[in-house]
Amino acid sequence: MAKAKHSVATHKRKKKVLKQAKGYWGDRSKQYQQARRTLLHALVYAYRDRRVKKREFRRLWITRINAACRTSGIQYSRFISGLKKAKINLDRKILADLAVKDPQAFKKLVEIAKGK
Repeated sequence: MAKAKHSVATHKRKKKVLKQAKGYWGDRSKQYQQARRTLLHALVYAYRDRRVKKREFRRLWITRINAACRTSGIQYSRFISGLKKAKINLDRKILADLAVKDPQAFKKLVEIAKGK
């Protein structure tokens, strides 16, 4: 019986890795082992940073809301507490958007929060 060879599968696998590593610096995009190592790291970073991105955006929204609150003369924590007591369920993304794009509407929310 003839010996089974894996050359087609091996070539296909290596080609797939090198295609994914396109654009990497130097030999990292040309040599299989370098490309494989770099690609494994890149995939780990991509997985991790999809979660980190959510944290960073939340921090940004809170910073924007806080800045808008301070100009209106209220602390961030008191503002959020006031909104919760007034049963206004707007998430921080929407609040930050209002603070930047529609300051008048945000000032009304601040007044509601101060009232509570």
